[in-house]
Amino acid sequence: MRTGVIGLGAMGAYMAINFHKAGSLHRIWNRSRGKAETIAKETGIEIAESLERLAEECELIITCVSRDEDVLSVIERISASITPGTIVVDTSTVAADTAKKAAEILQKQGAHLLDCPVSGGVEGAKNGSLAMMVGGDESALDRARPTLEAIATNIAYIGPTGSGQSCKAVNQLMAAGINQAVTEALAFGEVMGLDMERVVDIVASGAAGNWFLDHRGKNMLAGSYAPGFKLALHHKDMGICQSMLKNACDASLPMIEMTLIHYQRLMDEGYGNEDISALFRLKRQQLAGSPD
Repeated sequence: MRTGVIGLGAMGAYMAINFHKAGSLHRIWNRSRGKAETIAKETGIEIAESLERLAEECELIITCVSRDEDVLSVIERISASITPGTIVVDTSTVAADTAKKAAEILQKQGAHLLDCPVSGGVEGAKNGSLAMMVGGDESALDRARPTLEAIATNIAYIGPTGSGQSCKAVNQLMAAGINQAVTEALAFGEVMGLDMERVVDIVASGAAGNWFLDHRGKNMLAGSYAPGFKLALHHKDMGICQSMLKNACDASLPMIEMTLIHYQRLMDEGYGNEDISALFRLKRQQLAGSPD
């Protein structure tokens, strides 16, 4: 399928490159043209003159932007020229209600929206090994799946529109809990005076082992927080979880509230663009009393 990618940040850029390698990338577009020019130079793919023109020319459109309002703005613009039958795959992380609004806009033009948030971080986007959680029309997914396999090795249909985003909220809440547990445990180990390199090796091989410890543990100990997933974006996602939960049952969860407070403190200190593992900075300060 002729594929267009809208949004060429850390995730979207690698998605575009992988679609190009698979032979399906047709057009690209980004709000700041510099990023689009970088991908155009690497792939030889033309930058679309506008969002509207990209929508005219592509059968499959991938959107990868940061916030709910950005998703709806893009959808409004492409809906003006989109061809009936076109499939829009939104890989952004937004509220389920936002996905439903976007689907309604496209449905009026005879096009389909699949809300397809992804997990796997920058590494997964680069390696084409993302996990994709899909909400929407399953028959539309069946049409798009062969093309989407260029960026995702696990594509799971979850249910009607909005289900993909609800599933991603589960993922993001679980990631917050893992981040809290791993960073706090490592800070505890330091206070105990342990050789933490050895601790990470042995713990990672046992029942408490996990992806986050494997891929971030020793970097944290070295004070390195290069972004795989930016802390400020996870803070945004926790806000989405908080809002979705309140709308569903007017309740709150301690993990959401605690993570929002901790992330906000780190953002206020200027660490919002670091990886979420930068939470270790705060845990170290709390337990050892010494700033990183």
